[in-house]
Amino acid sequence: MCEQCKPEANSAAGTRRRRLWDLPHACHCPVIGVCLPLNTLRTLVNKTLGGQAQADDYEIHVGAVAECMRRNRLSKRLQDELDRRYARPIQALRAARTAVEIAEMWTAAIHQGDVAGAFWAALTHPRCDDVLQDVLLRDMHMLQHQAGAATRQDIARYKALRQAHADLEAESKKIRARHARALADKQAENERLSAETAQLRTDSVARQSQLMALARDLEKLKASQADYAQADKLQKKIELLTVRQAELEAQNQSLRQQLAQAAKAQAAPAPLPAHAVDAAQDGRAPPQLQHRVVLCVGGRSGNIAHYRAAIEDIGGRFAHHDGGLQDKHDALDASLAAADLVICQTGCISHNAYWRVKDFCKRTGKRCLFVENPSTSSLVRELRQNLAPEKTGEELIQLG
Repeated sequence: MCEQCKPEANSAAGTRRRRLWDLPHACHCPVIGVCLPLNTLRTLVNKTLGGQAQADDYEIHVGAVAECMRRNRLSKRLQDELDRRYARPIQALRAARTAVEIAEMWTAAIHQGDVAGAFWAALTHPRCDDVLQDVLLRDMHMLQHQAGAATRQDIARYKALRQAHADLEAESKKIRARHARALADKQAENERLSAETAQLRTDSVARQSQLMALARDLEKLKASQADYAQADKLQKKIELLTVRQAELEAQNQSLRQQLAQAAKAQAAPAPLPAHAVDAAQDGRAPPQLQHRVVLCVGGRSGNIAHYRAAIEDIGGRFAHHDGGLQDKHDALDASLAAADLVICQTGCISHNAYWRVKDFCKRTGKRCLFVENPSTSSLVRELRQNLAPEKTGEELIQLG
């Protein structure tokens, strides 16, 4: 045992902490190796040498351990660095008054995993004896073995993790490449769809313009042929009436012969019906209509029976239309086409029906009598005034 490690020397020191060069040489290697990082050690060596040391880490460690055996510039720099670095653990161990208390604090530091500062503070404590020093060295030796084993395991894990990282990085590169290709394909697809969408919008606008133009043309066509559907219906009715007209022409031929014979015989005209006598102003009876169709448009509904009796009493065939109040307009057109003579009751007829009657008779040349008063006597009076009895039977047949 060296002189510095003897108990007498420690007791002579009193409360003075031991310096690095006061420790036995066996303590220098773990102190330098555990308590000072290699980069810090190299910096201190370079400062002491005044330049850059060319030795490797092992040579720097061995040289520093050798210099710790005596007090010199390097050992003093190392002492100051260790005291500065581990000032807090040193301050914490100042409360220990015996080696047992130091050992307990050292054990607690081992459990906490922070041994570098506690190792330096315990070794340099004034109450650290040879027994405690041996305990500290043995514990540190085993801790270094464990740390070496743990380091080797960490290195193995690190290598495995590096390999896994490299594999994952390679896989990530592949995934990124696939993602980039998929993104490029998707972008190309989006551009294609955008172009198609723009083209579809253009086509849609063009079609909408065409539809609007066609709609305007259709409206114009409808406006120019507003009566097309009604005209088609009327054409069919005209065809039916043409057949009916042919039948009536044959009947008219027979009637002409009868009228000619009646004219030769100078037959007297038929007397007025009793309900129309008061309407006569000139004392003459209306001419015989010989089964011609007389259409009465409008009038009072209560007088329709009297209208019919007055027309039929003088030989006509009575037909009636209410003047647009209830009947449809196409029915009015059909009735006008079938009539030989039209009587328009202007006081009891719709405005539209009045103009339809007037326009139809003007276009076809059909004779129309306009009666303002809807009474039966006014109707008979108009017949007397407009159908003179002096006309021959042949002329009367040609009415309408």
